Amino acid sequence: MDKKLLEILACPVCKGELLYDQANQELICQFDRLAFPIVNDIPVMLQSRARRLEAGEN
Repeated sequence: MDKKLLEILACPVCKGELLYDQANQELICQFDRLAFPIVNDIPVMLQSRARRLEAGEN
């Protein structure tokens, strides 16, 4: 994931910071407890495609 892209992307729900989870190829919003998938190196920033984080997941 390109570092410059990570710097400008924000959570579409709360506009907060996203964390890159390289192992799962997801962008994580800790505030909203959502994980946005990265498909073919393209972040899918749709709330309808995000998964809810389970208790204990970061």
